[in-house]
Amino acid sequence: MTFDLPATARLYLRPVQLADSPVSRDGEVVRLAGGLSWCSAFELIAREGGKRVFQRTITVADLPDDPRVAAILQRITAPRASLKLGERVVRLDQPQVMAILNRTPDSFSDSRALSEDVDAAAGVGVDMAAAGAAILDIGGESTRPGAAEVWEGEEIERVVPVIRKLAAGGAAISVDTRRAAVMAAALQAGAHIVNDVAALLYDPQALEVVVNAGCPVVLMHSPEPEKGPHGGDGYGDVLLDVYDWLEKRVEDVAAAGVDRAKILVDPGIGFGKSLQDNLVLMNGLALFHGIGCGLLLGASRKRMIGALSNEAPADQRLGGSLALALKGADAGAQLIRVHDVFETVQALRVWRGLRDSALIAR
Repeated sequence: MTFDLPATARLYLRPVQLADSPVSRDGEVVRLAGGLSWCSAFELIAREGGKRVFQRTITVADLPDDPRVAAILQRITAPRASLKLGERVVRLDQPQVMAILNRTPDSFSDSRALSEDVDAAAGVGVDMAAAGAAILDIGGESTRPGAAEVWEGEEIERVVPVIRKLAAGGAAISVDTRRAAVMAAALQAGAHIVNDVAALLYDPQALEVVVNAGCPVVLMHSPEPEKGPHGGDGYGDVLLDVYDWLEKRVEDVAAAGVDRAKILVDPGIGFGKSLQDNLVLMNGLALFHGIGCGLLLGASRKRMIGALSNEAPADQRLGGSLALALKGADAGAQLIRVHDVFETVQALRVWRGLRDSALIAR
């Protein structure tokens, strides 16, 4: 099919009409990132001068014969490479759980005891892995709104002893930090992934540390990462603005020497975004497959859940967290970052069982 798409416009493909199975639908559906979700149509968007100049839902069979569209489609459908994390291999052909283990005394969601007792924190990490977490994400600085900054030496003291204990037991470890010194110390202690809310822009040495380590990295969007995760003055088109920002950041990080197959992106739900922004991003999550990288969703216990459920406090947001996790799984997110590991793993196993049943030809 032919459309009058401006030659200078940026094009986007948002997978819509998600399908639970490709059975008996040859040529009608495409697979998202080699995973367990398919779609039968795309929302084709063209943007020029910051404005959407074309927007139409088009079936897979009717996508226009345009090399720009073909390039995006190739990135959407290409399987994501597995992550080799020490002794473990984490496959990205299905949603996996990344468990949040905070060692911050001012965390809104974790026990203060975890920040004070290394053995207790390591024990919780072991329990999370036993409950089905593929990766343990260990952090020593709170990123909640209004949280005080932490001296990098103190952050290292919080995360390194726990990382060392858990890595010695064979766990796959991610370090949640935006500081180069913490990244380096954590990687030396046995961490395998850097998860940076500032996308390697807060600390001038952060990118060099990741390049030299050759490790996977999660690049999260926030409006002004050099200043902090919660700044910014709003968006013209939040879904496309965040997409453009992450796509450019991936290109820059890959150009600096990080293997693109080891880069994952995170749209940064709750970071410098309004409730409406977050809802738009959740509904448009599948768009980010067009960047061609693994997709991480971190929406566990977020304030948006409280805003939609009578201001429920953080420890009463399990239902909302599971709803967002399953929304992410449907959209093809490969990593779901959560506090409530057992419940999320169980929900995803049921989700996977439904998918497996749908894949049986009738």
